[in-house]
Amino acid sequence: MKSISGRRATAKRAWGQCALIALACAAAPAFAAAGADAQRTGKEIVDANCATCHAKGAHGAPRIGDKQAWSKRASRGLTGLTDSAIKGVRQMPAHGGNPGLSNSEIERAIIYMVNQSGGQWVEPIDTAKPAGERSGQQIVKEQCSKCHEMGKDGAPKIGDRAAWIPRLNHGLDTTVRSAINGHGGMPPRGGKANLTDRELRSAVIYMFNPDSAKAEKK
Repeated sequence: MKSISGRRATAKRAWGQCALIALACAAAPAFAAAGADAQRTGKEIVDANCATCHAKGAHGAPRIGDKQAWSKRASRGLTGLTDSAIKGVRQMPAHGGNPGLSNSEIERAIIYMVNQSGGQWVEPIDTAKPAGERSGQQIVKEQCSKCHEMGKDGAPKIGDRAAWIPRLNHGLDTTVRSAINGHGGMPPRGGKANLTDRELRSAVIYMFNPDSAKAEKK
């Protein structure tokens, strides 16, 4: 017969599993359905665009790595810095001179430069819904199943809740960020650069609970 503490531990685990399942089912409809622009990392965006001035501090741009220069800017917060980058400020043109950059990509570039200069900002999850968004089930079948179907290289198998729960215990957004940045043997964005943050979120939810696909279709 289990002790009181043992029964409490079992109940706590069961409650945690139920909570995660409820989270997956509730979140699935909000992140259903998608085909989107490539989602580049902050480093990729900076290397291709911002480094022209920010690598060496050309034209008065705060140099990447200059903690003093960036701490003053960082005090304005991500919203303030992003607004200036979108509109353009002093000698920097709107969108950093690249109109093809999305607002989310500009945010990622700013966060990367701040963090390379002493900051500890956490990159937000992009929840904007692009046209033609793909469903979690579709993404998993097209891409994620290559490893997650059979658990290749330690990847948690699709539908194996016991394997997924420890990964989700720190929160769904933390797990999604891990997929965005790459983790262990998994490359950034699961090796498919044009997956959006929302689509990755939907894929994670589906792999934890494949039954969530039924909720997506309702």
